[in-house]
Amino acid sequence: MALDVESTTTTALTPELDAAIRERVDSYLAEQKAKEKKRQKKMAIISTKGTLDWAYPPLILASSAAAMGWEVGIFFTFYGLNIIHKKKGRHLSVAPLGNPAMPMPVPNIVGAIPGMTPMATTMMKKMFKGKGVAGIDELLQSCIDLGVRLMPCQMTVDVFGYKADDFIPAAETACGAAAFIRFASTADISLFI
Repeated sequence: MALDVESTTTTALTPELDAAIRERVDSYLAEQKAKEKKRQKKMAIISTKGTLDWAYPPLILASSAAAMGWEVGIFFTFYGLNIIHKKKGRHLSVAPLGNPAMPMPVPNIVGAIPGMTPMATTMMKKMFKGKGVAGIDELLQSCIDLGVRLMPCQMTVDVFGYKADDFIPAAETACGAAAFIRFASTADISLFI
C-alpha cells in the first residue's frame, strides 16, 4: 500500500506537549553544557628537540595550561629527552651555526668559530633573564609542581641506550607511542614541537 503524501495531514502539537518537549530539550542541553564545563581540559605535547631554544616552548605551554587547570602531558622523544635527562638537561645549548633565525648581528658563518655555541647560549640565557623569563630549570620545576606528566619515549630511550635513572625523578616510567596516543586521543589540544 502506497502512502499518499499529498493527502496526509500534519498535526500540530498541543501547547502543553510543545512546552514539555522544549523543557526536556532545554534541560538536556543545560545538563550537557554543565558536564562540559566540569570536564577538565587536556593538552598533549610531543617534544622532539633538546636544545635550549627548543626546550622553552613545550615547558612554557605545559606550565601555562597546567596553571589554568588543564591536564597536561609531554611526550619526550628523540633529542627532546635531553630536557628531562639529569646530566644533559643541565647543559642545553643553542648553536648559532645553521640557525638563521638567531638574533645575532653577525653573519651566520661566524657560528663555526670555536666558542660561539657557549657564547650564543650565554647570550640567550642572559637575554631571557633580562626580560624576566624563567629559566629551563624553573619551568621544569613549575611543570612538576603543577602535575604535568613527563613521559619519556621508550623506543628512543632504548635506541639511545638510556636507563630509567638517567632521567629526573619526576619523569614517569618510559612509555611507548601507543600509551601516549591513548593519552592524546582525548586531548583538546595536541602540539608537536
